[in-house]
Amino acid sequence: MPPAPPFLAACRRQPVPYTPVWIMRQAGRYMAEYRAVRTKLGFLELCRTPDAAAEVTVAAVEKLGVDAAIIFADILLVLDPMGAGVEFSAGDGPRIRHPVRGAADVDRLAEVDPAALGYVYEAVRKARAALRVPLIGFAGAPFTLASYLVEGGGSHGWNRTRGFMHADPGAWDALMAKLVRAVGGYVNAQIAAGAEAVQLFDSWVGALAPGDYRARVLPHMRALFAAIAPGVPVIHFGTGTAGLLEAMRAAGGDVIGVDWRVDLDAAWARVGHDVAIQGNLDPAALLAPVATIRRRAAAILGQAAGRPGHVFNLGHGVLPDTPVDHVRALVDAVHELSAR
Repeated sequence: MPPAPPFLAACRRQPVPYTPVWIMRQAGRYMAEYRAVRTKLGFLELCRTPDAAAEVTVAAVEKLGVDAAIIFADILLVLDPMGAGVEFSAGDGPRIRHPVRGAADVDRLAEVDPAALGYVYEAVRKARAALRVPLIGFAGAPFTLASYLVEGGGSHGWNRTRGFMHADPGAWDALMAKLVRAVGGYVNAQIAAGAEAVQLFDSWVGALAPGDYRARVLPHMRALFAAIAPGVPVIHFGTGTAGLLEAMRAAGGDVIGVDWRVDLDAAWARVGHDVAIQGNLDPAALLAPVATIRRRAAAILGQAAGRPGHVFNLGHGVLPDTPVDHVRALVDAVHELSAR
């Protein structure tokens, strides 16, 4: 049997010839190939056009030389068949036409038939057929999806979400359980279509106090991890989660993704070296000269200390004004500096 690709091997904490690297939002506005596609298709139209979604997924890998692809989609797609009414407008971000403000709104949300998102699975199949590296599927984690539903879109503090959680814990748990069922079916359908790993984006869970995470999020995350098809590595990622790392590890995941606000070696010691870790260069570091990028990459690799189980990534998505050659320089530096 041939050896596993370095990305999958690292997710399983197996020895690798070098530290694998991929970049969150690696197919995005900073890349000319992506912008060219977007002149013809709106964002949601791109997500719902399998040929185009697969094209930008594969183009990013070929341009950057990364060790994994991530399917082009959006975490909010799963909310549309629930009846939330998802919209995107240039410059204003996502909007939810039918927000959740009480128990009756939770009851109104439809259960998701995974088949309603068939365009994502077709993009997965097409991208997988064209790739020479593993393909990552993904979904939003229930708390982050709930946050968009309750706020009606993006937010700076997610205050309405936290208020809803405290004011009506029963409705909150019903909402989270419904989202667990939706995300579980969606993720498993991506795996069935060919995704070789999965990332759960809990992008805004860092807004919570640790006790609230343990009481109102952790049980639902455990249910979600239990529902995902076994054998496929699952990356559990959040931002602003320095106070939640132990609880996130307790919730589940083969790989814990961390942002740049915590040192990688300290984070790994806290979650335990019997789990893999992903991260964690500050995305803004890619705006610096290449020599600085190499130094910053070397520092993170030094913190990982060659221990099996490190997947190099940014601490969140690549910024739109990032030079493409800086991203490629990071990928090359990680491969070169970590060669065993």
